[in-house]
Amino acid sequence: MRNVWTICRRELYSYFVSPIAWVLLTIFAFLSGAFTYIITASFVTQSLEGQMTGQSFPMNVNEQVIRPLFSNIAVVGLFLIPLISMRLFAEEKRQGTIELLVTSPIHDLEIVLGKWLSAVIMYSALLLVLLLDYSFLFIYGQPDWKPVVTGFLGVLLLGACLLSLGTFISTTTKNQIVAGAVGFALALLLWILEWTTSFGNSPTVQVLGYLSILSHLDSFARGVIDSKDVIYYLSMIFLGLFLTTRSLESLRWRA
Repeated sequence: MRNVWTICRRELYSYFVSPIAWVLLTIFAFLSGAFTYIITASFVTQSLEGQMTGQSFPMNVNEQVIRPLFSNIAVVGLFLIPLISMRLFAEEKRQGTIELLVTSPIHDLEIVLGKWLSAVIMYSALLLVLLLDYSFLFIYGQPDWKPVVTGFLGVLLLGACLLSLGTFISTTTKNQIVAGAVGFALALLLWILEWTTSFGNSPTVQVLGYLSILSHLDSFARGVIDSKDVIYYLSMIFLGLFLTTRSLESLRWRA
């Protein structure tokens, strides 16, 4: 475990001494703030219009603010997550340090876990910005805290899943741009698989719909932790880390 943490700290240091972390934090802060303001303003406007017209509309902060906001943040993650994972191994290849890494006495799994964990922590730092946005909802409103907690858990699992797949992609090339582009394409593919559910209810459509990465976030945003959603994310994380370990093992043999 000591080796995992050492590699993790090294990667985190490389994130924050370069513009990567600060650019990502700035972009995420701007987008999350914009989404929070737009969705909240729309909610307040509808509430005021209902009071002025004397019409009673069912207004629910959790359903009309928190749930849509988590969905939008998940979509933002599809764009930003590949930027976090693209450099993990591609940069090592570009600098020529991958041979030193794979021939070191550190186990392949420790290397993979250390790099992936650093990416997850970097992603979690982005979510802390979203936590600041949500704090205003609790100051000026009375939302239920359970959907907020489960929503953050769902978004975190979604990010960890895509980061594990992005880590594997990063081992296949030494070009960060290529790794980022392929990672984004894969994330987009896992997103649009949900659209297949509109084509019918055949077994094939059900399987494709289940593989959609965003379809499993909905329960978390509603405050429900469904075992099938947790199993899906954990299985995808395991698959990504397994493929990364096997890819790194092949690099070790070639080195």
